[in-house]
Amino acid sequence: MTPQGVNIKHPDKLFIGGEWVQPHGTAQIEVVNPASEEVIARVAHADNEDMDRAVAAARAAFDNGPWPTTPPLERQAKLMQMIDELEKRVPELAAAWTAQIGGLASAAGPMHGGSVMGLRGIASLGERFQWEERRPGMAVDTVCILREPVGVVAAIAPWNGPFPIMANKVFYALIAGCPVIMKPSPETPLEAYILAEAAEAAGLPPGTVNLVPSDREAADHLVHSTGIDKVTFTGSSAAGMHIASVCGSKLTRCTLELGGKSAAIIRDDFPIEAAAGILGNTITVMSGQVCAMLSRAIVPRARHDELAEAIARVMQGVKIGHPEAADTQLGPLAMKRQLDRVEMYIEAGRQSGADLITGGGRPAHMNKGYYIEPTLFANVDNRSKIAQEEIFGPVLCLIPAEDEEDAIRIANESDFGLNGSVLTSDPQAAYDIARRVRTGVVGQNGMRMEWTAPFGGYKKSGIGREGGDEGVWAYTETKTILLDGAPA
Repeated sequence: MTPQGVNIKHPDKLFIGGEWVQPHGTAQIEVVNPASEEVIARVAHADNEDMDRAVAAARAAFDNGPWPTTPPLERQAKLMQMIDELEKRVPELAAAWTAQIGGLASAAGPMHGGSVMGLRGIASLGERFQWEERRPGMAVDTVCILREPVGVVAAIAPWNGPFPIMANKVFYALIAGCPVIMKPSPETPLEAYILAEAAEAAGLPPGTVNLVPSDREAADHLVHSTGIDKVTFTGSSAAGMHIASVCGSKLTRCTLELGGKSAAIIRDDFPIEAAAGILGNTITVMSGQVCAMLSRAIVPRARHDELAEAIARVMQGVKIGHPEAADTQLGPLAMKRQLDRVEMYIEAGRQSGADLITGGGRPAHMNKGYYIEPTLFANVDNRSKIAQEEIFGPVLCLIPAEDEEDAIRIANESDFGLNGSVLTSDPQAAYDIARRVRTGVVGQNGMRMEWTAPFGGYKKSGIGREGGDEGVWAYTETKTILLDGAPA
């Protein structure tokens, strides 16, 4: 059972060792459409035994298979074939995203088409990346520095951007020569099936790509496996810290892209209406369910009230509706528990003494689905729960600052450090402030994204970087070979 427009050959099976196999148990994962609250897909559910099978297949592919020793240029050519297959299926990827989490259909096509296009840049690392360097030594004649595959990779992706996040992990692992085990979120398993089918169609060696959708318990079993050499995880900071502790106990490598509570600093030179347009419209992107979301806005106290009124006007003009409608600007939250979470934080905001300027409830005209209004709290204390914890919904905190120094202090007064922005017409000022904000990415004038650049966070926002040429580093080990002469 799959949604309309999504054609998966074996939704009731797992992809292990190059074959579609029956899961060990009989349980299935049900996928619920957040706009209709109806089950729209059922897929196989992997248990602990299935995880062990996938690890064994990937282990055999790494220890005995051809992929790790295949020259990078040949790996690149094979991955380009896989991308050709994915390009044919962009409409299915888009339909799957809308059906599973209520992502806007108007954005789904460009988002997934762009994501597939970006995979070509990762595949081209086969040609562009410096896999080997030679230089003269002091104690030896020749020093060879090699980047070799780290080993078997467990790739665990979240539900908000299931295709681009999982595909990014898979393609970096593969170009580095690493077999990969895909563990998608149980809320959004369909894209990983399409990735597995593309790998099969491209003829990747058995065990190089494996697929095991599961719940948290089986995923934890996978992370604990001694057959795994690296875990790459995107998700909550709480889950990331648990994974880090497990990996630390085994010295398993890990990359963690975790939560955020990113701040936008508004300078005096930036127009109020322009700032309101950026902030009020950004918080509704993917219903606010973005780890890099600008969910704190820090503004000079003298401009606070004017900006609050302007953002409220923007939010009140947002069209809330069914994600399939072309004019919808804000669709539902992805699931019931996410709606409950956002409502809990809105109540905490009310109790904190912050001013609820607009929103805070479910839209009156939507009597089905997990919808919430875009919500603005003003005069927020940066130490409060709604300013310090990741809400993952369309809730914006407006925080007054005494001056620019105070704004930087407030931005850094957070356990997170994933993203940020400086709203200013002066690139030099944006650069100078960005250098002082302890966060992995800072963009001028909005939630800026650049897929050719490394992405990741400071503090509890994660470990390591994904994206850019730097993204391949985490999937390799560095080997030094010391020689008395240069090899051929």
